[in-house]
Amino acid sequence: DFTVDDWSQETHGKLTTPNFSEVFPNDEVKRIDIIINSDRWDLMLSDMKSLHGEPGQGGGPPKGGPPGGLDDTENPMWVPGDIIYNGKKWYRVGVRFKGNSSLHSSWSRGLMKLPFKLDFDEFEDEYPQIDNQRFYGFKQLSLKNNFEDRSFLREKVASEILYEAGLVSANTSFCEVYVDHGDGSKYFGLYTIVEEMDDTVIKNQFSNSSGNLYKPEGNGASFRKGSFNKDHFTKDTNEDDTDWSDINNLFSVLHSESRTTDPIQWQYELDTILDTENFLKWLAYNTVMQNWDTYGRMTHNYFLYNDPESNKFIWIPWDNNEALQAGKQGGALNLNFSNLSKNGQWPLIEYLYDNDYYKSIYDAFVEESVNGSFNYDLLISKYDNYSQLINESILKEENGYTFLNSTSDFQSAISSLKNHALQRKNAVKNYVSN
Repeated sequence: DFTVDDWSQETHGKLTTPNFSEVFPNDEVKRIDIIINSDRWDLMLSDMKSLHGEPGQGGGPPKGGPPGGLDDTENPMWVPGDIIYNGKKWYRVGVRFKGNSSLHSSWSRGLMKLPFKLDFDEFEDEYPQIDNQRFYGFKQLSLKNNFEDRSFLREKVASEILYEAGLVSANTSFCEVYVDHGDGSKYFGLYTIVEEMDDTVIKNQFSNSSGNLYKPEGNGASFRKGSFNKDHFTKDTNEDDTDWSDINNLFSVLHSESRTTDPIQWQYELDTILDTENFLKWLAYNTVMQNWDTYGRMTHNYFLYNDPESNKFIWIPWDNNEALQAGKQGGALNLNFSNLSKNGQWPLIEYLYDNDYYKSIYDAFVEESVNGSFNYDLLISKYDNYSQLINESILKEENGYTFLNSTSDFQSAISSLKNHALQRKNAVKNYVSN
């Protein structure tokens, strides 16, 4: 029994165009307060224990699958909470913990700086007062905890590099998160707000948002021959449609015998169903900036959107917190893919790079990157500006709510990013000259 006293169409209503400048500025650190009563908070923690075990107990990957594989665990539970922002309240907002390795690993270390997902009308059936409630036009937002990123910049800068290159990519901004779960407001640390793909990214970066949006994860997401499994291609739009023929067709064309017997015909058929130039641009920029936690090493962290305007699949990157570093578990791929597992393990990379026509497109994008959004001077400026912007928010992080051992970790991480930018500039120079 409550009234929505702070409600206005501009701040809480369902807008035709969300207010991107309010939610995703590049020159401001936002503050969001999450208020959840103690009983609901206890339910959230109990639910986490059932999914991921006792906090602080260490352990391996989440129950249900290895890192990078299909994770069969249920998402954590939603509870209603209130959000305070700029002195205004959003009512009975759906709040839950989110993430895979970022969530499980943080929890297993006993850290409470956990990633959140917000859905502003998740509970509209229970509370009719919040029917179609939005946050400046956004239905959902992710609050990512910058897991294992002591620079706090990887998610934001990598997303910007891809967006500025002309690729579809989520908007991001910095945000201090405070949580009151019954004992007063507690600073949970500096987070990155990330735009949700099936909420506003597709609607605002495509002229037609009615197509199938897939979030591949699992063995089939490698596109290895014979690995297609519709369960590995979750639909985030048109969920009730049981037709996966578009994905099946992509598998068939990719592995067609014409790839070796009639390459020109194969190129034509592949270009008809996949925006190959878009994929090769992503591949070039992703390989230049380095990101091991995606296709080529891991069977996750990308979306496929079947754009009704072109009837082609568009490759969309996702979850970039592990980007801009050499990487783990075999490391990021070399520019010439000499360390890629071959024999059809990652055919979208192997087959296209082995094709002279596609390789020439990839090579051109590699060279373009260091003159464009991965330009060394541009990156150094970003690192300087953003590190200065968030420095005060980082100094406030406390034990149990931070991935830093000391504040010097932050400055060391910024230096590593700058060194990485120079190394990659030289790597591209060497690749292009050979």
